[in-house]
This record gives sequence, C-alpha cells and structure tokens, in this order.
Amino acid sequence: MAHAEGQQHPAAGQHQPAAGQQHAAVAGQHHIEGQQHPLGIYFKIWGLLFVLSTASYLVDYFHFQGYLRWTLIIVFMLLKAGLIVAVFMHMLWERLAIVYAILVPPLLLLVLLGIGAIEGDYTFFTRGTFFGAPSAAPVHGAPAAAPVQHR
Repeated sequence: MAHAEGQQHPAAGQHQPAAGQQHAAVAGQHHIEGQQHPLGIYFKIWGLLFVLSTASYLVDYFHFQGYLRWTLIIVFMLLKAGLIVAVFMHMLWERLAIVYAILVPPLLLLVLLGIGAIEGDYTFFTRGTFFGAPSAAPVHGAPAAAPVQHR
C-alpha cells in the first residue's frame, strides 16, 4: 500500500528507516502548495486601478453633471471592484462554482433592487394621479355643484 508521499508501507520483516532518515527523505521532496502568480500581473492591475481612480477623480474635476457624471462614477467603481475581486482576491483562478456562489447573489440583489426602484416610481406617480390637486372638472358620478352667486 502506498503513502501519499510515494513511499511504500513497510511490511513485516522489512527494515524501517530511523526517524532522522525518514524526515530527510521527505524534506528532499518538493511539495507544491497553492499557486504562485507572477508579481508583474499585480503591478499591472495596481497601475490600472490607479488610472481608473484618476479617471473617476477627473469626472469631478471637469464638472460633469447629471446622468453622465453618475454613469461614469458607477462604471469606474464597478471596474475597480471587479479588478480587485478578480485578481487580488484570486477569483480569476477559482473554479466556476465558487465564482457563481460569490457573484450571483449580489447580481440577484441588484436586479431585485432595480425592480423595487421601478415599482417605487410607479407607486409614486400613481399616488400623484389619484391623490393630487383636485381638478376643476367634476368627478364621475358626483353631483355638479351649483354656481355661487354673490349679491
């Protein structure tokens, strides 16, 4: 029967090495634990994060206003967050199941928040229609008020 290190299990009657010899044999084997990524990729991503942060600062510097401003800020924010999660949190090299387990719940929450925002706008504008200022036209089914005469 073989051990995980590739050594044979000593059978009855075989010579077993001394403790120091066994550790020396195991120490000679190279165990690779984890992945080693080149440092260059981290420096490139760090530089890209610096460029994206500068671009998001320039949005305020050039006084962009309205939807363009908020769209640019959110795009730069999501790009930076995606790079940090992908490279520095090692999601780029993980199994697809783990990536789905981490990314799908926040995406689902964003979809549900979007649906809730649309529903909130609909409710707000519907209240304005039904509970807004009274109109001069008579309401259907209500008796018309007689004109007031002043003497």
